[in-house]
Amino acid sequence: MNNFDFYNPTRIVFGAETVGRLADLVPADARVLLLYGGESARKNGTLDEVRAALGTREVQEFGGIEPNPSYETLMRAVEQIRDQQLDYLLAVGGGSVIDGTKFVAAAVGYEGDPWQILETRGRHIKQALPFGSVLTLPATGSEMNAASVVTRRATKAKLAFSSPHVYPQFSILDPTKTYTLPLRQVANGVVDAFTHIMEQYLTYPADGMVQDRFAEGLLQTLVEIGPKVLAKPDDYDLRANLMWTATLALNGLIGAGVPQDWSTHMIGHELTALYGIDHARTLAIVLPANLEIRREAKRGKLLQYAERVWHITEGTEDQRIDAAIAKTRSFFESLDIPTRLPGYNVGADAIDDIVKQLERHAMTQLGEHRDVTLEVSRRILEASV
Repeated sequence: MNNFDFYNPTRIVFGAETVGRLADLVPADARVLLLYGGESARKNGTLDEVRAALGTREVQEFGGIEPNPSYETLMRAVEQIRDQQLDYLLAVGGGSVIDGTKFVAAAVGYEGDPWQILETRGRHIKQALPFGSVLTLPATGSEMNAASVVTRRATKAKLAFSSPHVYPQFSILDPTKTYTLPLRQVANGVVDAFTHIMEQYLTYPADGMVQDRFAEGLLQTLVEIGPKVLAKPDDYDLRANLMWTATLALNGLIGAGVPQDWSTHMIGHELTALYGIDHARTLAIVLPANLEIRREAKRGKLLQYAERVWHITEGTEDQRIDAAIAKTRSFFESLDIPTRLPGYNVGADAIDDIVKQLERHAMTQLGEHRDVTLEVSRRILEASV
């Protein structure tokens, strides 16, 4: 196991009817900007609950944060905060709203062009406004980590940043707030969480026994409950387990002290930026092909994954690996998520543009060994057709 420094200051308030805890969690004298996405939080009553819990605090609103939060939209929130001298942020929504809020929190007092936050992956952030979140869509884990992804529509650039300054102070996780989500979004959440775990787990053996067992348990949980959360939208226990699994998938715990990959995400980001494919669905396209193309470098962990997650113990090593990759693809497709590019009306003729975009964003040495070159990325994309 590698040396590591694990730090996570986010307070989690989990369970039904916990939105009222905002009355104690947000400072009494805070001047709050409430950030959210579309109309669902308003229609299902969550925004009304939030406003009631905030009481007499000054509260302004900023809606319209996109599923892939755009730099252009978020900069309008930055200007509103500066103009109105607001000092606390509250994100109500899924990972995109929370990601966007992280960028806004860092950009308000940033010295220089805020886009540099993305270009430098957050290295020069020195401060950020405090914020909390009310999670309504389990998927990204953004409610308990310091990472964010933002898209600049003008240049079709989708970039990530992280900084210890943008951990949420707290996140409220009420599984009942997920009952009315479209099933497409719930399925996306399952795949997003699954792939987050795989990026940290399926690399090469590093004697991280605790991390491996945690990761395998989370993967098995998603395999078990994935179809059920779609079939039973108002089952509290299923939604609670999905919500907590998605949070644990990317709060730093299972990735501490072990190698990490993230090439599936980096390639997937370009598919979203160029073709508007849902983030989770890009992961469903790329991950099975990535495992196939890089099966030799990942052989040890693929065999472990086959045995411990899918209970595949019969056959040669190659047969077991084949079966594990096929099981992964089938799991995604059982959630009604296509796993090949043509399922999204993208063909082999698009690969050149995707590779050029990877090169433009310096994504030329990806993966746990830094050996996912542009040529390897091309082969992964070819295997995704």
